[in-house]
Amino acid sequence: MNKDELQGGARYFGGKVEKAVGDAVDSRDWKVDGVVDQVAGGAQHGFGRARSIVGDAIDSAPALAGEARDRLKAAGERVADSAQRGGKVAVQTVQDQPVIWALAAALVGYGLAWFVHGRRY
Repeated sequence: MNKDELQGGARYFGGKVEKAVGDAVDSRDWKVDGVVDQVAGGAQHGFGRARSIVGDAIDSAPALAGEARDRLKAAGERVADSAQRGGKVAVQTVQDQPVIWALAAALVGYGLAWFVHGRRY
């Protein structure tokens, strides 16, 4: 709780008391002053509350940034591990069935060559 929250709450409460006294003695000036103090106290308290919220957010920003950095690093490591496992599986498949992969590479090469150099009428 900061100074504005405390002072605003006190002014609001004082305005409530002032308005109640104005109602009791039937004084229009006291009633108006009480309502004015209530509104001003409420606004000051709201400003102080907003200031506290912003301050808390600023104070917690480094911790949140550190947590985000750690999560991003962990995700990057998982992606790298997954890619490495996928690469190992691909290498093993090519080593297990080299003839099929050689034929597939030849067909892809022929298709690209035909696409680039083929005659189209």
